[in-house]
Amino acid sequence: MTEVEIAKRRFTIMVAVSAASVFVAIASIVCAFRFSQTWLLYVFAVALLIGFGAQIWFIAGFRSAKKGV
Repeated sequence: MTEVEIAKRRFTIMVAVSAASVFVAIASIVCAFRFSQTWLLYVFAVALLIGFGAQIWFIAGFRSAKKGV
């Protein structure tokens, strides 16, 4: 695989993980306040951390790429 193909694959994975974590975060925060379930705040926090982690993983992939042309 070329570096461009690897970057595209990493981007696709990052978008999928971020989208899933946004969905889980929104659902958990709405349910936490709507149904007074405080344990869902932990689910919300974990979903945010996973989403940010996916974005950091994507950016870190550029550091491991070969330098220059």
